[in-house]
Amino acid sequence: MSKGKLIIVGGVLAIVGLIVVGPKALLYLAGSHKSINTEEQAFYISGSMDLNELAEELVQEKIIDDVKSFISVGEYKELTDKTIASGKYLVAPGTNYRTLLNGFTKNSNGNGNAEVEVEVTFNNCRDIYQMAGKVSKCIDVDSAKLISFLQSGSTLSKLGFTVEQLPALFIPDSYQMYWDSNEEMFVDRMAQEFKNFWTSERKNSLNKIGLDSPSQAVTLASVVYSEQSVNSDEWPIIAGLYLNRVNQGIRLQSDPTFKFCWGDQLKGVQRLLEVHRNIDCPYNTYKINGLPPGPICLPSPKVVDAVLNRADVDYIYMCAKPDYSGRHNFAVSGAEHMRNADAFQSWLAAELRKKN
Repeated sequence: MSKGKLIIVGGVLAIVGLIVVGPKALLYLAGSHKSINTEEQAFYISGSMDLNELAEELVQEKIIDDVKSFISVGEYKELTDKTIASGKYLVAPGTNYRTLLNGFTKNSNGNGNAEVEVEVTFNNCRDIYQMAGKVSKCIDVDSAKLISFLQSGSTLSKLGFTVEQLPALFIPDSYQMYWDSNEEMFVDRMAQEFKNFWTSERKNSLNKIGLDSPSQAVTLASVVYSEQSVNSDEWPIIAGLYLNRVNQGIRLQSDPTFKFCWGDQLKGVQRLLEVHRNIDCPYNTYKINGLPPGPICLPSPKVVDAVLNRADVDYIYMCAKPDYSGRHNFAVSGAEHMRNADAFQSWLAAELRKKN
């Protein structure tokens, strides 16, 4: 065969090869394209998103710059809004399109193959509204929708709580969960954490101190913490004191309970007056017998354990010490308590005069 014929045959074979292999070769090249981010970058897929919408978001976030190649690889993988998983992802610099799309693909658990968990933390919350606000900053849940879901009759019935008892469900801590967890998933997780916390040992301690339910223990813990948020060594003592009052039929007369009734209106008020204590409210332990109907804050597990391991004391009264220590003087008799109260009031009046 002559040299000219060889060239013609070779050219024909090359064209045939491009026709046969070309699409796969082009697809391979498209899949080899790499992300343009130079540092690890967080990327969020919220709700349902099809391939075109996903590509647009990635371009906006400056993660990819070749939409056509990205979509061609995604179409080859038959990715749709049904198979692209919502959630949080961490995209490493120079990630090729094939790996990127594989990571976004929904697996048998309903999560993306490369989806990562986030830390959900809520501490120092006065109520479930503050808790919901903190949670909504960690996962893709609207705080108002979360509150509405929590307070619905079906949710309360499922959990076995009243609206007032509901804060007892939430144990302040940090939890790992997926960013796209919805209201129901979050509440189910909290219900499981509640169940895990209330072991048979803790339930036995509950019975020993004369309380009927975990929500009562959390309610008492919330009052204890509201009285003493600084010096944890006083928690078991204050718990013992309040349980003594409950057992003897004496009202708790805890200032934080009537302050809870006023909301933010007493914020910054140092001298609490009779008019403040006289508010009609189911949480005001100057007017109701026994414990409030539910927690007045979300106490930490350590405070709950302090209640379950109450100190064996005879105290009935407590009064703030006349200093800035945040500690209390405890008393068994009314006469001793009055001396402590007079000393504190005299000190407080003197301090207020100094400021004026």
